[in-house]
Amino acid sequence: MIVDDHIDKHADHIDDVLIKRLVTYLDGGRFEPTKENSGFQYFAFTVKDNNQWYKLVWLLEENSLYIGVITAFRDRRIK
Repeated sequence: MIVDDHIDKHADHIDDVLIKRLVTYLDGGRFEPTKENSGFQYFAFTVKDNNQWYKLVWLLEENSLYIGVITAFRDRRIK
């Protein structure tokens, strides 16, 4: 897993432990990309963890074995 530096702007409520936990919610799921560009597929997922809603945005690169976490943040719009 590679985590983009963009996550740092959410450091008040997101840390590495939480990101790893949010990524585990993807296990076994089937997701359709929201966008495809230059060998990359982009995805977005909303998940509830510890009574808080989070949005996780990640990518997969063609012929690569990693997940790239672009951003993760608490989605306060969802109650």
